[in-house]
Amino acid sequence: IAATMKSTIFFVFICAAVDGSGKHNFFPQQMTWFEAQAYCRENHTDLSFVSSEREQKMLQTAAGGSFLFGWIGLHRDAVNRSVWKWSGGGDSTYFNWAPNQPNYYKGEQTVVNLQSDGKWNDGNPSPLLPFYCFSLTAVEVKKTWEGALEYCRETHTDLTTLQSDTEQLLTLSEIRHDHITGRVWIGLRFLGDHWLWVNGDPMVYENWRQGDQEHECPLRKRCGALTKEGHWENWDCGEELHFICY
Repeated sequence: IAATMKSTIFFVFICAAVDGSGKHNFFPQQMTWFEAQAYCRENHTDLSFVSSEREQKMLQTAAGGSFLFGWIGLHRDAVNRSVWKWSGGGDSTYFNWAPNQPNYYKGEQTVVNLQSDGKWNDGNPSPLLPFYCFSLTAVEVKKTWEGALEYCRETHTDLTTLQSDTEQLLTLSEIRHDHITGRVWIGLRFLGDHWLWVNGDPMVYENWRQGDQEHECPLRKRCGALTKEGHWENWDCGEELHFICY
């Protein structure tokens, strides 16, 4: 009975839903698109990206409940003008354009701003506007998965989730350093008969190592880690690793 109660308490603990908007922040200071990009990269991770309607709403939360006019990290590919890319890497697969946008006016509108109604508009990168940054933190303290989860929730928001190629690329940019362990904890946990994100995010994106089926029904390694090569691994939860918070 004690073991069952402990398991139940742990399940409730890790499944306490946490708002993912902590990944995004709004900055009212006004900069050009390239200045905003440089600021976000130096002080956070990068300009914000949007991979889903759910993430679009995170920007609304980050701005205090209402969409506020400002730069996001979307820009037109320099070679293929029909492709839109995120500052942190990866093509955009989700769009929320305003009517008649993008129009690439005079061939100069190569970056995107978020309007006050939440719609996207392509524009010239030179105007001074507020902006949105995406932020992750690689914690260089080794902890077990549970210890990492507790640390992130006490000092940041939560262990990170990975919801798109762009988010994965940005996370990898934070951990590809010699002083980071070869893999890091992320907020992925196997409970019952499936993997879940501990903040309640949906499992809309996966990047397990191709051909590796060990994660499908793990007996011991029931916690998720991200390798520096960009693969997800199921790993022993008691192993002490560095980790990513948002």
